[in-house]
Amino acid sequence: MKASPPHLAELADFQWKLGLAVSCDSCRSLKYPYVAVMLKVTKCFEMTIPQFQNLCRQFKEIAAVIETM
Repeated sequence: MKASPPHLAELADFQWKLGLAVSCDSCRSLKYPYVAVMLKVTKCFEMTIPQFQNLCRQFKEIAAVIETM
């Protein structure tokens, strides 16, 4: 019996935006940058633990860059 190949997700769309929240109804002044990310994939996908850890590490690196702004 031949093993079937793993199901790979296909990235259909990747959108991101960098913003700066300056105020809201409950706060006088925020002045903190934020990133909004939207990923659309065509199928569900699985990651190994090392792949997930790498993804988390990349998001932490993004956060560190934003903190320097």
